Amino acid sequence: MDPYEEEKRKYLSPLDKKEAEPLTPVEAFVEIPIETIEQDTVADEPLFPVASLLEHLTELRKQIIKGLIVFILFFIIVLSTINIWFPYVTRGHSLIILGPLEVVKFYMTISTTLAFGLAMPFLVHFLWSFVKPGLKEEESRFLGLYAPVMLVLFLLGVAFGYFIVNPLSYSFLVGVGATNFDVMVSASEYMHFLVMTTVPLGLLFELPIVALFLSSIGVLTADSMKKIRGWSYIAMGVGSAVITPPDFISQLLVLIPMLILYEISIYLVKRIERKQIESTA
Repeated sequence: MDPYEEEKRKYLSPLDKKEAEPLTPVEAFVEIPIETIEQDTVADEPLFPVASLLEHLTELRKQIIKGLIVFILFFIIVLSTINIWFPYVTRGHSLIILGPLEVVKFYMTISTTLAFGLAMPFLVHFLWSFVKPGLKEEESRFLGLYAPVMLVLFLLGVAFGYFIVNPLSYSFLVGVGATNFDVMVSASEYMHFLVMTTVPLGLLFELPIVALFLSSIGVLTADSMKKIRGWSYIAMGVGSAVITPPDFISQLLVLIPMLILYEISIYLVKRIERKQIESTA
């Protein structure tokens, strides 16, 4: 019996394998798997859709333009009424100018600072409107709840610097200089001193909100804050020495509120943790 008999073969010789016939262009097109076409198409797509990127840039430009308009309006109002509020800024101190251009520089600097402070609530709102769609639910809820508190704490810090730190440190430093020198304070130096003793304090008063935010995302706990309390006090002492004028009174006036705010932050974080435990129980 021939094992290679037609239609009765059980074993095929390699020589019996037929070569594949070339496909026509139409067949070749039909034979391409749909999945391969889809994969190639997906691979060619950009990582960030152009339409979405343009939409974000358009929204960012819109918020920036709105912020600039608000800032310019406040700047015009502040600059046009400078003779009304100027005595409250200088506190009646005798200031000197060292050149004709320093008058313009002083007026522009102080008007810009005040205009920025007045426009800050609007700028924060515009920034919040832009970043809100990209935040997680817990982050959006936290910032939406505490954004007004952050603004109030910043204003309290600035007010603390203006009414307490600035006059005390200014009087102390000028008194020390008057012992051996004829003290004459230039307008630019006074403005620099005023900003240095107010704006950093406004930022430092945000410490409790920063601690609460870090706690809400699981980065910070009350126990960890207690463990590093000593090192935190040292860091705050160094920070108060850096951001305040070089006198002991100013550093002490800034350090004491920082220590109080740190303890308040521990209390608030611990209270939040207790509420989370009660809600999950």
